[in-house]
Amino acid sequence: MHKFKFNIRGNEYEVDVKKLEGNIARIEVNGTCYQVELKKETVVSKTPILKRPAIKHAAGSDKIKKVDEGLFKVKAPLPGNILQLYVKEGDEIKKGDKLLQYEAMKMENDLMSEKDGVISKINVAISDAVLQDDELMLIELK
Repeated sequence: MHKFKFNIRGNEYEVDVKKLEGNIARIEVNGTCYQVELKKETVVSKTPILKRPAIKHAAGSDKIKKVDEGLFKVKAPLPGNILQLYVKEGDEIKKGDKLLQYEAMKMENDLMSEKDGVISKINVAISDAVLQDDELMLIELK
């Protein structure tokens, strides 16, 4: 079945595992047959294993939610703070217009419009802290 060589206190042993059933093994050591009982030892790992509870999601949170027809959500790409708003509700905008400026990771970033439309709702104010994917404003598409 399997052959092993052991060196114990300077003596070399050839062990041939002939048969293994459950926890009983028939082995041959240097030509002599033995029947031995195997005991399973639990090995303690030096690396800690983190055990966390499973994350619970609300029912239906994995489904894609349809936005009202004709509305585009502007979301925060990174967590940060709102520094300046360049638009107000009711303003007409074109693709590429500056919407707001925010600070993320110690850098000032301008958020540009991805669509043409009219600002229908602004959900943030100057100095607000936002998280990634927070809805900043809604654009009513033309």
